[in-house]
Amino acid sequence: MVEAGMDTSVSVPPCDACDAWDVVTVPTRQGLEAVDILRRGAGEGVGPVLHDGGCDTLGFLVPPGTAAAWDVPGSTCMETDGRGLRIVPAPEPPVEGSDWLLPPGEADLATDPAVLRAALGEAARLIRAADSCR
Repeated sequence: MVEAGMDTSVSVPPCDACDAWDVVTVPTRQGLEAVDILRRGAGEGVGPVLHDGGCDTLGFLVPPGTAAAWDVPGSTCMETDGRGLRIVPAPEPPVEGSDWLLPPGEADLATDPAVLRAALGEAARLIRAADSCR
């Protein structure tokens, strides 16, 4: 939980239109599958990823503006709306009670929303297939 007046920002390196990030939040199981899919992929990589303290959700940092058109069932995309979620190598997590699964500096600057959408779809199909085999 973020308290009023709490500074949740860290320093930002110069970046093309990357001073405010949107965050796609998904259930942990689907998110971990998507991270694996993205890391195995030959093309676009995965950007920084946060997990909450209870390990219930993962948050993928995506370019600003993604939230306006995000429509993937089972996930949400929130605008940071200029509230200062900024990335530098190895910062403290931007929200108390969270931590980095893939910290900045070890990941691409942001996850491409189209690539993330495809990875989340593939992850959902893999989870359904695995669950139907039980």
